[in-house]
Amino acid sequence: MLTIEQLSATHKNNLDVFFGMSEKAFAGVEKMVELNLAAAKSTLNDSLNQVHSLLAVKDPAEALSLQTAVYQPLAEKTAAYSRHLYDIASSTSSDIAKTVESQIHDAQSQFMTLVDSASKNAPQGSEAVVAMFKSALTASQNAAETLQKAVKQVTETAEANLQAVANTATTVTPKAAAKKRAA
Repeated sequence: MLTIEQLSATHKNNLDVFFGMSEKAFAGVEKMVELNLAAAKSTLNDSLNQVHSLLAVKDPAEALSLQTAVYQPLAEKTAAYSRHLYDIASSTSSDIAKTVESQIHDAQSQFMTLVDSASKNAPQGSEAVVAMFKSALTASQNAAETLQKAVKQVTETAEANLQAVANTATTVTPKAAAKKRAA
């Protein structure tokens, strides 16, 4: 049977975990806001420089060359922004996932302790029911662990694919710009 002190400690722990995860989420949002502000500032400065450069153009060939020269840095900056944004989101979700996994593990351990305690006080003849309940609980824990591993694998695959796309974008764009200049 749970005591008032145990319930109070559990509630306090749950509140600490909730506020800890909230702080992690807000830190991630704060990093995203900082990234977006830096990207907006950089874009504004780049646009201003482009306007100044276009105003100084003397002939159409120079204008075309200037326009083509914009694409490669733009693609690289876009890829860098996407990677940075993904890193922030991935890091934040990873931190929160670790906390959740830890809490799930602790809850499962506490529940198993409760089941063991209850089984010691169970009436005679209920051993088969208790054993079946423990077996079902173990199976559900194994299923949860398998699901966590699958989610982790999918996340790792998505990260690898995102990296491949970003690398391709930064490689292909300069080649396309060079072809356009040559044409």
